[in-house]
Amino acid sequence: MAADIPEGKEALVKEARWSTLFGEAVLAEKPDELVVERSHLAEVAKRLRDDPDLGYDYCTNVTSVDYPDYFEVVYHLLSISKGKGLLTLKTRTPKDDPVVPSLTPIWPAANFQEREVWDMMGVRFEGHPNLRRILLWEGFAGHPLRKDWREPYYEEDHKPFGSRWPDGVYTPAETRTPWGRNVQYPPGWDPDEWEPPDLELPTVSAAELSDVTALKTDRILVNVGPQHPSTHGVFRMKVTLEGETVVALEPVMGYLHRCHEKIGERNLYIQNIPFTDRLDYITAMANNLGYVTTVEKLLGIQPPPRAEFLRVIMAEFTRVMNHLLAIGFLFNDLGLYFTAALYGIRERELILDLFEMASGSRMMCNYMRFGGVAHDLPEEGVQLARDLAFDRLPRVVEEFERYLNEIEIFTARTVGVGVLPPEQAIALGASGPVLRGSGVKYDIRKFQPYSIYEEFEFDIPTGTRGDVYDRYMVRIQEIWQSLRILKQALDRLPGGEIQAGKKAWQVKVPAGEVYGRVENPKGELGFFIVSDGSPNPYRYHIRSPSFVNLTALEPMAVGQKIADLVVILGSIDITLGEVDR
Repeated sequence: MAADIPEGKEALVKEARWSTLFGEAVLAEKPDELVVERSHLAEVAKRLRDDPDLGYDYCTNVTSVDYPDYFEVVYHLLSISKGKGLLTLKTRTPKDDPVVPSLTPIWPAANFQEREVWDMMGVRFEGHPNLRRILLWEGFAGHPLRKDWREPYYEEDHKPFGSRWPDGVYTPAETRTPWGRNVQYPPGWDPDEWEPPDLELPTVSAAELSDVTALKTDRILVNVGPQHPSTHGVFRMKVTLEGETVVALEPVMGYLHRCHEKIGERNLYIQNIPFTDRLDYITAMANNLGYVTTVEKLLGIQPPPRAEFLRVIMAEFTRVMNHLLAIGFLFNDLGLYFTAALYGIRERELILDLFEMASGSRMMCNYMRFGGVAHDLPEEGVQLARDLAFDRLPRVVEEFERYLNEIEIFTARTVGVGVLPPEQAIALGASGPVLRGSGVKYDIRKFQPYSIYEEFEFDIPTGTRGDVYDRYMVRIQEIWQSLRILKQALDRLPGGEIQAGKKAWQVKVPAGEVYGRVENPKGELGFFIVSDGSPNPYRYHIRSPSFVNLTALEPMAVGQKIADLVVILGSIDITLGEVDR
């Protein structure tokens, strides 16, 4: 598969030719954007995917915007096989009948993301195979990302909020809430009368498996999690078993959801930087980078060279740290060696020392700023970074490989387990090591470079089988490539300013729309921002790699044994703060 993907950067869509191709279906167009009438959405999408001259095989992001007169549903597409850059496909639906055709049959990657749009915005997707809430519970009242939705204890639409007690007299919150209670229920729904529905086993979503028919057993449903330690305490796998063989699996999430995007639309732009730390709290520095580079596209500002180098250094140390922990806990989940996890934790502490020197904080760094970084790295920090990149971390990774790569029990439990073929990985929207482990040679740092990644030499590791072992090996090799980038960056680290212009506590972002994406350790982290010219985002959406990569969990698990589930989940490497947001 890797040989089929063009080397070099993605080609940008350069001509507005959509009316010629799609005729009356087109409502509006730009070179890289297409707005179509909703009744034609499915046919346009199918042609975008299947036409050999177009070949948009990868749906990376699905979201929606609540405009005053209509809802707009947005799909971000690209062609991995042809190396074509981002195309934005949109459709609009009236507010009194918010329904559009589902594109999940065309791009399976849209499955969970369309459910999220239904859950958060209330747009129905006709023909979706399982259109239910995904981050909220079925008894939740309303759709929180609509502009007219108000939660209990609502204060104002935008921060900074006015004084809560302008007269200087404290008023208890319970008397200020317009709802009177902290819980709302849908009309006609009585919590005292409600009873859970009869248990229904999930249907088998893959073809019937020939190897489970020899011994006849009852089909049973088993819940793995959310309390299970290997599902992080806030994630559940609803598994249908025949004997010990998995015949269907449904991920159940939302236990950690806190409506990050609603908060983000009330925050000032700069207030969202520390909120990105709390998405994937293992990769805080890299999350900062994804958000600030997206807003900088709207602001039209360029950070000075030293700030760009510091950003790359922090992002690549984050990648090393993330992969060491992912590998260590993969072995722990298998019950092999907790020592491997301890190795990762030990090296993480040293990298966090570096982050503390730069930002003053170890985990929630809040380090990046629009146009640069908050603080310069002191000389002792530069020396620590050099010691780690040139000496200590290479020795640690060599130890990892020497001790772990050929362990017989490990290879027996991972080779041929959780296989994800390359075509399926693309169709499901997988990214990061999950996609590259399937042999797809795709990395945003190479194909749509951001920051100063064009200035560094590094390779894109890929697997050959697409199994758990390949995903492990891709992470090992990516650590080596990150160390290669870090050595180049530290050798060439320039002096000078760390901020374009003066630091500002508030920025006014010009009106416009942008989807920015970066190659985070777990995959593509995207930020979709719509600005109305005010100090607060009109729309703020996060495309999290952990959430989208879970779309591939069932296809990887069906046909495997129940004992393999934990290692398959571990090989995806999720963080629930990013899944649920």
